[in-house]
Amino acid sequence: MKLKGTVNDPRMQRRYRAEKRFRLYAMSAVLLALAFLIVFFADIISQGYSAFYRTEVQATINYNDRVEMGDYRAAVSDEIRTVVSRGMLRNLPREVRDNPDLKGTSETSWMPVKGEIDQYRKGHVDSLDEELLASVQRLDEAGRLGFAPNWAFFTNGDSKLPELAGIGAAVVGSVYLLGITLIVAFPIGVMTAIYLEEFASDNWLTQTIEVNINNLAAVPSIIFGLLGLAVFINFFGVPRSSALAGGLTIGLMTLPIIIISTRAALRAVPDPVRMGAFAMGCTRWQVVRDHVLPVSLPGILTGTIIGLAQAMGETAPLILVGLIAYIQAPPTDITSAATVLPAQVFTWAGMPQTAFAEKASAGIIVLLTVLLSMNAAAVFMRRRLERRW
Repeated sequence: MKLKGTVNDPRMQRRYRAEKRFRLYAMSAVLLALAFLIVFFADIISQGYSAFYRTEVQATINYNDRVEMGDYRAAVSDEIRTVVSRGMLRNLPREVRDNPDLKGTSETSWMPVKGEIDQYRKGHVDSLDEELLASVQRLDEAGRLGFAPNWAFFTNGDSKLPELAGIGAAVVGSVYLLGITLIVAFPIGVMTAIYLEEFASDNWLTQTIEVNINNLAAVPSIIFGLLGLAVFINFFGVPRSSALAGGLTIGLMTLPIIIISTRAALRAVPDPVRMGAFAMGCTRWQVVRDHVLPVSLPGILTGTIIGLAQAMGETAPLILVGLIAYIQAPPTDITSAATVLPAQVFTWAGMPQTAFAEKASAGIIVLLTVLLSMNAAAVFMRRRLERRW
């Protein structure tokens, strides 16, 4: 008599074949996702890596009387003037006024060229007008054109000239925004989670609060932008386009994430830890402060870092509170006009010039590097500090 459920049973063989197909489908999905990520990163890097260097021209600058009077065109020869960035020439009269010793002298230095010339030498633009192309070829043959690291991309603010635009002001604004978000969301979120998990009784009020917290975590981010615009700017009078307005708005958005992750970390602490502390005569607050919080801290910090990483990449709510502004200089305080890195990338992506598209891709590379670093730090912290029971 043939036993059911053996390896030779046709039904078992069908189950094994179904299991193999399912594993194949799952593996195919993983490989497809990896392929999309590889294509995405390859495309962004191929478009943006060239923004980290720029074309410069060797120019002789004459600090004569005409330059001091504001005629910056007289500082260089006609051929150099056709290729060098006019933004650099416009700064020469101010340099003479700030440093009178430069008057009547000359010096040779390397200056950035116009954006279209830089894009042509990088292979992003196919052609230039004939006169400009002839000047570029003559200077190139004379060894007066070359590539150099584009440190200005990290130090300059936004500019109408793509060759001078940078992310410096946006980075400072992002730091201000994340700092305000952390100050607002972390203590409120952690204390709310502690109360709900350790002190609050299970009744209709706490259940309603929990449901609303979970719902807030799924609300589209642009709704928080509308809330920030209505409450912080229109009602409380927080300056529009400031890091304070953006930080308060993003703090509200990050708050549910911190609450949920903190509650999960508190639930992960075994009950014997609490019972042992109660047996030693500790009050409930002493149990939470001295025993539960130290054990759950790695999970709390991990959730907070992930929440800040999500806040770092937000754009929609910040557009509504004005952090999409054109900012040339870094903000000096939390009430000054500011922008953030995602908003800066969004602005550049809408520009028609090829050089701005290159800048946008480079900004995405920087933003992805920061986000991946924050998530890697969260994973490392969790594995390094967490306790296994």
